[in-house]
Amino acid sequence: MSTLARDLTREVDHVFARLMVRAAGDGNDRAFASMIATRAAGGGALPAWLGLDQADFKRLMAHHFPGVSPDVLGSSDGASPLLGNRLEEREELIELLMTHRAGRSPSETWMARVVASGCLASDHLWHDLGLWNRAELTDLMRRNFPELAARNVHDMKWKRFLYKQLCESEGIYVCRAPSCGVCVDYAYCFGPED
Repeated sequence: MSTLARDLTREVDHVFARLMVRAAGDGNDRAFASMIATRAAGGGALPAWLGLDQADFKRLMAHHFPGVSPDVLGSSDGASPLLGNRLEEREELIELLMTHRAGRSPSETWMARVVASGCLASDHLWHDLGLWNRAELTDLMRRNFPELAARNVHDMKWKRFLYKQLCESEGIYVCRAPSCGVCVDYAYCFGPED
C-alpha cells in the first residue's frame, strides 16, 4: 500500500471513529459515518454535504452524531456539484425511494436524497456513496426502503435496479431480452461489484 493510500485510510478511520463515538444509536449511523468519513478524505463521488443542502446536513449530523460539528467534512470547495441537467432524474429517484421508505426514522428522507445523488455518479453505487462494501449498501436499502429492496430478488446491482424500477414505473422496458437470464448484459447487471 502506498504512503498516500495509508494516509487516506488513516484519515477515513479517524473521522469514522470520531463520528461513531458520538453515534446516537439510529440504524443509519454507521452508513452515514462511512459516507462522511470517505467524503472527508476525498473519496466517493458524492457532492458537497452528501448531496443534501447544508441545513439538512446539519440536521443529519445533530440527529446521528450529536456534538460533532458539521465541519467534519471541511470545506465543500472542490466537491462535485449536482449536475443541473440531471436534477429531474434525481428527483424521480428520490420519489421512488420515498414511496418505499420504512417510515421508522427521519433519516430515511436524508438517505433517499443521498442515495439519489450517488446514483448520478458513474461507478458502483456503494463506491460512489463512499460505503466500504456492497453489503453496507444492501443493509442500508433493506433498512430504509424494505419493500423496494425485497423486489431485488436476484441481487441485481443496486444502481441498475433503481433505474430499472424507474423505467418500469413509466412503462418503459429497456431490456433486450424477454428475461434477464438470457440477456447479453446479464453480467453487467448481476454479480459481484467488489
